[in-house]
Amino acid sequence: MTEQPNTTKIVNQIMINAPIQQVWDTLTAEGDVLPFFFGTVMHTTTLGPGAPIRMRTSNGKYTGVVGEVLEFDPPFKYSMTFKFTNFDDALCKVTHELKEVEGGTEYTLISEDIPVGTKTEKNMKQGGDFITKCLKSCVETGKPIFLGRFIMLMGKLTAFMTPKQCLSENWPLDKKIE
Repeated sequence: MTEQPNTTKIVNQIMINAPIQQVWDTLTAEGDVLPFFFGTVMHTTTLGPGAPIRMRTSNGKYTGVVGEVLEFDPPFKYSMTFKFTNFDDALCKVTHELKEVEGGTEYTLISEDIPVGTKTEKNMKQGGDFITKCLKSCVETGKPIFLGRFIMLMGKLTAFMTPKQCLSENWPLDKKIE
């Protein structure tokens, strides 16, 4: 995916005081609640190019994000297409890059090909900083930042308000995302 006219790119970066493999394992954990991804659980057939990705609520009832793995190079790079299920916006691309540096790991979150002026753009601008800071906290302390804990609690309390289009039955792993 190359950047298209009327799209934007957002880059967030943070230093995490931990070995690269520990950061990678936390970032790509399957079946666990991921506070840095707003309390969702990653579902996939396998983590590799072409594999579907679904980010679902902890009870599996709702799917908030869908995509397909584009590149998977452990423990350095993981890239996927990305779409919020509650918006009709076009797919964009999210890349997680890890680099060993003195004292730990440099983590870069790159979101690109985001349609300008969309709800996706607004959410991704707000979410990138949260994701990087919460991932850092989870890896370094074993706990998410306060906002991460708050978001997970609110997600459970407000789940009944989730649009029906986000029901996981609408986003099976074998459904092609366009």
